[in-house]
Amino acid sequence: MVRLYTEDLTVGYGEKSIIKEMTLEIPDNKITTIIGANGCGKSTLLKAVTRILTPHGGSIVLDGRSISKENTRQLAKKMAILPQSPESAGGLTVAELVAYGRFPYQKGFGRVTKQDRRIIDWAMEVTGILAFKYRSVDDLSGGQRQRVWIAMALAQETELIFLDEPTTYLDMAHQLEVLELIDQLNKQEGRTIVMVLHDLNQAARFADHIIALKDGKIVKKGSSNEVIQRDVLKQVFQIDAEIGRDPRTNKPMCITYNLLRKETGGKSAVDSMSRLTSGIC
Repeated sequence: MVRLYTEDLTVGYGEKSIIKEMTLEIPDNKITTIIGANGCGKSTLLKAVTRILTPHGGSIVLDGRSISKENTRQLAKKMAILPQSPESAGGLTVAELVAYGRFPYQKGFGRVTKQDRRIIDWAMEVTGILAFKYRSVDDLSGGQRQRVWIAMALAQETELIFLDEPTTYLDMAHQLEVLELIDQLNKQEGRTIVMVLHDLNQAARFADHIIALKDGKIVKKGSSNEVIQRDVLKQVFQIDAEIGRDPRTNKPMCITYNLLRKETGGKSAVDSMSRLTSGIC
């Protein structure tokens, strides 16, 4: 049984629809990665399935129940989301920020219980930031801060974790550090992970299931071998890619690529623009 799925989901902003009549299933206990060009609906989809955005139509079902009918506190016990650009921690220590993940379980005046403290310490230990417990989040590196935000999501004790571009603004080493942590949470903790990534090779390496979007619709979904293919990337990104195999993981990887040229009166769009800017046309 799939816990989370959508049926004929349409989502957008104002009167404009970004996601259009989308039906999909999120595999349980797997890492699902959403890929696609800017503006294709990746973040919009994440916001919809975590109830940040209200759909224009269709339904989102979790555990047999529409999330629109779920109590907010109860829903927060089932799913956590790390947005694309988390707000500044505002001088909080690492432990204080991670403690916010316990909000769905707190009663009365929101006092932190012994059980809360145990889970907060566990979340920091799992993410490798326990040594920074009393340090200000503002004093940490980008990779360390991202680990703190992930620890906060872990402290929610949810089985589903959504991450919107968790490697943004990080260097290569810190990107790999964060992705290996996410992989560890899936493999060792059994968490269902759904994340948006821009890097195709990272998506292929770490995802069990990939969803490729274009203009708010699913172009292809499946394993990395099924999705990271030349014809799919042409359709989704308008690129002509050479696909090889990662020598360490044997997963498909994009070795190099060219932009597909759009012909304009016998000349490519790039050639025409070049001639215009040079004053020849």
